[in-house]
Amino acid sequence: MKASDYIALYLERRGVTHVFELIGGMITFLLDSLHQKTGVKIVSMHHEQGAGFAAEGYGRMSGIPGVAMATSGPGATNLLTTIGSCYFDSTPAVFITGQVNRHEQKGDRAIRQLGFQETDIVAMARPVAKAAWLVNDPADLPRMLEEAFELASSGRPGPVLIDIPMDVQRAEITDLSRLDPAKPQKAAVTPPPPKAAAFWDGFKKDLANAKRPLILAGGGIRSALAAESFRTLARSLNIPVVYSLMAVDVLPSDDPLRVGLIGSYGNRWANIALAESDLLLVLGSRLDVRQTGADTEGFKDGRTIYHVDCEPGEMNNRVTDCIALVSELGSFLELAIAAPSFPLPKSEWSARIAELKNQWPDTAEFRDGTGINPNVLMHRISDYSQAAAAYVLDVGQHQMWGAQSLDLESHQRLLTSGGMGAMGFALPAAIGACLGARNEPVVVVAGDGGFQLNIQELQTIFRLQLPIKIVVVNNQCHGMVRQFQESYFHGRYQSTLWGYTTPSFCKVADAYGIASSFVDETTGLTAALERCWENPSAPFLLEVGIATGTNAYPKMAFGLPISQMEPLAKPAEMEGT
Repeated sequence: MKASDYIALYLERRGVTHVFELIGGMITFLLDSLHQKTGVKIVSMHHEQGAGFAAEGYGRMSGIPGVAMATSGPGATNLLTTIGSCYFDSTPAVFITGQVNRHEQKGDRAIRQLGFQETDIVAMARPVAKAAWLVNDPADLPRMLEEAFELASSGRPGPVLIDIPMDVQRAEITDLSRLDPAKPQKAAVTPPPPKAAAFWDGFKKDLANAKRPLILAGGGIRSALAAESFRTLARSLNIPVVYSLMAVDVLPSDDPLRVGLIGSYGNRWANIALAESDLLLVLGSRLDVRQTGADTEGFKDGRTIYHVDCEPGEMNNRVTDCIALVSELGSFLELAIAAPSFPLPKSEWSARIAELKNQWPDTAEFRDGTGINPNVLMHRISDYSQAAAAYVLDVGQHQMWGAQSLDLESHQRLLTSGGMGAMGFALPAAIGACLGARNEPVVVVAGDGGFQLNIQELQTIFRLQLPIKIVVVNNQCHGMVRQFQESYFHGRYQSTLWGYTTPSFCKVADAYGIASSFVDETTGLTAALERCWENPSAPFLLEVGIATGTNAYPKMAFGLPISQMEPLAKPAEMEGT
């Protein structure tokens, strides 16, 4: 069997339904084989970065590794940001790049390049991938493909790159055993380590004596495909849950245990609750600086921290003296659910958290602005988007407002670029998320700056007529960096306001054949959102104008405890706005 045919059939056997790509000479055989030999849908994007982010969105929504393909040279290097994004946010993905023929490769010659577009993408990708391989021997291809999918999905998920020379794609494959449909396609679940039972017993003993316990949910819960197990455990223990940016969707917004977002731009009440807690169970979070702040001693002071994660290097890394367990979360949560537990009522603690939430409402952080309140905007978007399978946030101030204030239903996901923090993520990722969710509607929330990075994928949305609702929050600047310049550069706004412009996004949408509306007053939001959802199965762009000087608050103050956030207001001041 021709190697490109083998690759196509193997992808289909692994359950891959869509492959994202931008055509180039070195992947023509692969795409032709996919077209002729399989039912896998080829999704042609308009930039390789768009293809990579779409594969990331697909992988997060479906649980099946997303697949993106690109040609050699610039096609392959354009995937690097997306490979890194999958790596940092633990998204299963397999990236396949075409390479020049083996006889055109420079090898050990003291030259920069032999074949046209020859580029050592394997060496470039290795620091931001679980593995990166060049296939020099066609006989190795079946094994490498299988190992790539298993590695991408096992342990802490992530991306794998396979670089395949064009003559290898045309070679004959004789070992077809891995195409056997009876062969298991998923790696076995790794059981929890032997000390997991003692770890859990210790936590339960401390829980019996705790007055203010919390669970800190991290993105590892979703990466482990363990959200339902987590919900079962949290409810059986009756412990309130705070969450990181990558775990906003682990509990629906109406769950009584859901407290709020913590960290640099967390809900103020959630950060205060975290500061007041006396027992903390951290699940699948690496406790990075945007969660804990710079003062790690203050973060751990006054509370016992139990930490479960699959990555040994993350344990007692920044926040030390944690009681740590290295374990895959899925198997650990099953062990914890099965172990007898006796949840104690925490009525006083729950009442205290409710009091904090009433004292510091998210919508009151917009104290000195004019026009549309961004946090109110997120709640209103939620009111009309209950049919959506997911929200996909780009990177910037709107990302923080969305994480603070979107109201999620139990079936809804929230996807964003956390570790890489890549502007331009949301629009292409929403394409993959929509297809991974079998064409259910998806809502994009993007800023005017990030949206322009991959704006060309509006054509992909129009061509496929995907039910993607796009909200562009337009403040006519790069808002998050402008806010930083306001604080530290005395209002010198180079490249955020100075030298930066935006188009009319409604006119851009019209050029792509997508219906749109513009609104910049609160009184017009209802009509605009009703029009957005008038046809749930069609794409729509809503441009929302907000004041240029609008800041994302609350914001953790550098060097101060997590409970002290800017603006340094008193509860009465917040309530009086």
